[in-house]
Amino acid sequence: MKDETLANPGPLGLMGFGMTTVLLNIHNAGFFEISAMILAMGLFYGGLAQIIAGILEFKKGNTFGVTAFISYGHFWLTLVALILLPKLGWADPTPAKFMACYLFMWGIFTLFMFFGTLKSNRGLQFVFASLTVLFFLLAIKDWTGSHLIGIIAGFEGIICGLSAIYLAMAEVLNEQYNKAILPVG
Repeated sequence: MKDETLANPGPLGLMGFGMTTVLLNIHNAGFFEISAMILAMGLFYGGLAQIIAGILEFKKGNTFGVTAFISYGHFWLTLVALILLPKLGWADPTPAKFMACYLFMWGIFTLFMFFGTLKSNRGLQFVFASLTVLFFLLAIKDWTGSHLIGIIAGFEGIICGLSAIYLAMAEVLNEQYNKAILPVG
């Protein structure tokens, strides 16, 4: 039986995902190089905060939320590890075409998770649809070496991340005011 007195951990997970996604995709769009700021966001807000949100979704009995937040939290942790391990001399860098396989697998996972949003609101559907497109664009960029596809993916990723931020804030404000301040469809 669900305890309806528990707070909604969804906005925390969505913000961790959204803000980190926007910042990484500002890099992908070509504006900045990867820096400690993006890596720290990936470890702590995109990674750890989403995992915490997923554990809290478990307490609420939300299988979708558990699967999404814990999986994407670990996506961020593994992505940071893929960047840092070679720099520390602990592993060889991942070749671009193999990195494409990693991103493609995340795209497949996200596509199936998108199907899980079809009984939810349009805001969540948009987050997962745009994330599916983002993973596939990034995989294609790594398979083809196309700089242009990488730039397109960066801008698409910014939109995806902003949609997650919007949905998180809609959930917070709509609950706080007990009415639809920001529509989610």
